[in-house]
Amino acid sequence: MIKVSVMYPNQPNARFDHDYYRDKHMPMVKEKMGASCLFYTVDKGIGGGAPGQAAAYVAFGNIYAESLEAFQAGFGPHVKAIMADIPNYTDIKPVTQISEVVVGQP
Repeated sequence: MIKVSVMYPNQPNARFDHDYYRDKHMPMVKEKMGASCLFYTVDKGIGGGAPGQAAAYVAFGNIYAESLEAFQAGFGPHVKAIMADIPNYTDIKPVTQISEVVVGQP
């Protein structure tokens, strides 16, 4: 299983609409990807490692798929529509990482 993490760095004066991301963007991604997206999670940054420290990222979106090929097959045909929705919730340039899930919940 793989996880595609889309992370939004915490930046001064940046805009991020958590409600839109949670309630509209990520459900739209899941709908477009269909069974290629096993499930997704949304994380909201609330703090850094030290008391009072800001979170490094304001949000993460994590998409889980059986394989990189399955992700690409589900995401690729819809990439333009998915990317076109980003300005509706943020002006932050996301950072993406693809990881192999080596330990997880069944």
